[in-house]
Amino acid sequence: MKINFNVPPYIDTAMDYIAECVRNQKICGDGPYTKKCNEWIEKNTGTAKCLLATSCTHATELAAILCDIKPGDEVIMPSYTFVSTANAFVLRGAVPVFVDIRPDTMNIDEKKIEDAITPKTKVIAPVHYAGVGCEMDTIMDIAKRHNLKVVEDAAQGVMSTYKGKALGAIGDFGAYSFHETKNYSSGEGGAILIKNPEDAERAEIIREKGTNRAKFFRGQIDKYTWVDMGSSYLPSDMNAAYLYSQLEVADKINEDRRASWDHYYERLTKLANDERISLPYVPEECVHNAHMFYIKCKDIDERQALIKHLAANDILAVFHYIPLHSAPAGKELGRFHGADEYTTKESERLLRLPMFYGLKPEQVDLICDKIEEFYA
Repeated sequence: MKINFNVPPYIDTAMDYIAECVRNQKICGDGPYTKKCNEWIEKNTGTAKCLLATSCTHATELAAILCDIKPGDEVIMPSYTFVSTANAFVLRGAVPVFVDIRPDTMNIDEKKIEDAITPKTKVIAPVHYAGVGCEMDTIMDIAKRHNLKVVEDAAQGVMSTYKGKALGAIGDFGAYSFHETKNYSSGEGGAILIKNPEDAERAEIIREKGTNRAKFFRGQIDKYTWVDMGSSYLPSDMNAAYLYSQLEVADKINEDRRASWDHYYERLTKLANDERISLPYVPEECVHNAHMFYIKCKDIDERQALIKHLAANDILAVFHYIPLHSAPAGKELGRFHGADEYTTKESERLLRLPMFYGLKPEQVDLICDKIEEFYA
C-alpha cells in the first residue's frame, strides 16, 4: 500500500462547475465562482473584504503594496517559514528581520518581537504554522503601540481560529493559500483578507493591473483607466470553480482531516510518553484545521533515518523549511535579530507525516506501525 504525502482534495461537483464556466464562456478572472468563493470566505471569517488571488504569494505581495512598503523598511517575521513570506516584502525593497520561534508551536515567539523593532519597522508578519494560531493578542498590542501593520501569513490556516477569530482576519491583512497541498485547493491560488473596508477599493485596483476596471463592470463609472500601480493577480474562474466545490463541503473536509489527526495523536502518544518523539502542541485558545501532522525526532540524523525507513515501506514523509536566515538569499537580504535558540534546532527535528482528505484509518495505522517498528 503506497501512501503519498499529499493527495489534492477533489469533490465530484468540481467538473460540473468547471464545465459550466466553459459553457458560459466565462473562464477569466472575477467570474461567478470567484465571487462565490470571496463571499464564502467573507461570511466564514468575518473579514470586511476578500479577494481571490493567483497564489498566497501574490496575496502577500498585494498586502505589502497596501502597507506602503518602501525600500529600506523592515518587516519582522519568523525565519521558519516559506520563502514567499519574505519575498513579498523583499520585492518592495524591504529588509526581513527574522526572530526566533517558540519550540512548542513552531510559531514566531511573540516575546522576541518588540526588541526587534527599529524606527524602520513597518510590519509584523506572523506565520500560523500548521494552522495553529500565533499569540495574536500580544502581537496586535505590540503593533498598536508602535503604529505597525500586521500581515498574517495564514497560508495553512483556513478554518482555524484563535480565541474564536478566524486566522487571517485578525491583522490588517491576511493571506490564504489554495495550493494543491492545502486543505482546500484550486491547484494554484490564494486570497487576501482585508480588515478595513477603506483598503478594499485600492486592493481591487492593484489586483486589476492598477485599473479601476472592477468599478466599470459594476457600472459605477462609464470607462476604466490606469489609476495606480498594480499587477495581474486574478485567478481563472475555472480555478475558483474547482475551489468552490470544496468550500461547499468545507466542514466535511475539516472533520475528515481532524479525525486523521486525532488518530495519529492517539496512536503515537505512547512513543511520546516514552520520550522517543514529540507530538504537536495546540494552545487552549486555538482551534486548528489539521493542516498537517508532524512529529519531532531526537535530531536531524534520526529524522533522516526515519524518512528512509518509511520510504522503504512505500510511505512518503517529508521535512519542512530550511530556515530563511541560513539560506543564501536570507543572508544577503535579511538579518536574524537575537539568538537562534530554537529555529534551526527544532526545524531539523520536525517530520511531516502523510495528511490529506480521504486518508484512511488503516493507512494511519500502517504509518504508525512503521514508526513504532523504527523505534523498536
